[in-house]
Amino acid sequence: MRNIILLTLFALLLLPMPGAWAAEEAQTAEDLVEHLIEACEPEIENYCSQVTLGEGRMLACFYAHQDKLSGRCEYALYDAAAQLEDFATAIVYLAKACREDLLKFCSQVELGEGRVGMCLLDNKSEVSEGCGKAMDDVQLEFVEE
Repeated sequence: MRNIILLTLFALLLLPMPGAWAAEEAQTAEDLVEHLIEACEPEIENYCSQVTLGEGRMLACFYAHQDKLSGRCEYALYDAAAQLEDFATAIVYLAKACREDLLKFCSQVELGEGRVGMCLLDNKSEVSEGCGKAMDDVQLEFVEE
């Protein structure tokens, strides 16, 4: 359980997930957070209601009270961690496959909020074959919010 909470804490630092990311079963960062809040509402109310949100403090509170978490809350944390781990794996794969293309087309793009993903999409017709395949593999596509 400790590793799951730590993984979730680390992964949530990457939020928000890029708006340019689309996978059939993927949730947005907001969806993940909403689901965690809903599933862990009793724990938040009973143990973490005084926690100031931000910088992973809520997850730290869950970690401090991990022996008191309901099955529903634990499952929501595991599920969020699994989705974030899949997302991080896809990002690493894409970054490795598109390294040269990222340097060529997107080196001046500010990081965050899916801007680098949008840059790759804007240049999809010009990226290398390996990068284009990786973009298809991870289903990088424009998604309107």
